Amino acid sequence: MFTIYPALDLRTGKVVRLMQGDPQRLTLYGEDPAAVARRWLEQGARWLHVVNLDGALGEADAENRRALLQVLRVTQEFQAQVQFGGGLRSLEAVEDALAMGVHRVVLGTMASEQPQALLKALERFGAERVAVALDVRDGQLRLRGWQSSAPYSPLELMRHLHDQGVRIFIYTDTSRDGLQSGLDLEGMRPLIGLGEIIASGGVRGLEDVQAARRLGCQGVILGRALYEGKIDLREAMNAGKADYSLP
Repeated sequence: MFTIYPALDLRTGKVVRLMQGDPQRLTLYGEDPAAVARRWLEQGARWLHVVNLDGALGEADAENRRALLQVLRVTQEFQAQVQFGGGLRSLEAVEDALAMGVHRVVLGTMASEQPQALLKALERFGAERVAVALDVRDGQLRLRGWQSSAPYSPLELMRHLHDQGVRIFIYTDTSRDGLQSGLDLEGMRPLIGLGEIIASGGVRGLEDVQAARRLGCQGVILGRALYEGKIDLREAMNAGKADYSLP
């Protein structure tokens, strides 16, 4: 099943988008995350992709935690699910997020730097509830809120983690994120078949959603294009269906 994930990126408790992950290039889209969540859920979304930007950047994140709880209360009304990442760098942080009501955590730095903690999370919670972020720029993996590089390729990490039991991966070309320049389909192509890939970074319209499905991705995360009206959520969900053809 192909899934559309509206993104709620949280910064100091507000819904924002960053360009290429740069905190200095921020656009505010909502001061009430629960209201934003309700908007997408009322349009039919059954998953939300929530990111704790403050946590990812190593900053205090109490306001984002409060916002996450508000979003979770709304998703419970709609029997929807939250996929949550950003700053989850210990097994305890993973446990806390899942205990709050998050259905799936997204791990980046922890997956690369603490493999034993990742394995424990998989054993304890199952592969459906633990995804790994493949944040890529110029072919290199990015860690710690996209601020540093890893010494191995996305393909090398994905092969290793798939052998360890990871099944869900979120691929983001950080150079495209927030720019609506199109998904990095060529970067994802060698990874297809090694796990379930959720595409992110640069969606500009329905053609990107349809292209991701044709490539073999299991879903797409929508951010700036959704918030700025370049793509309609209901149309995007239809575009993810095999029997849908673009005009």
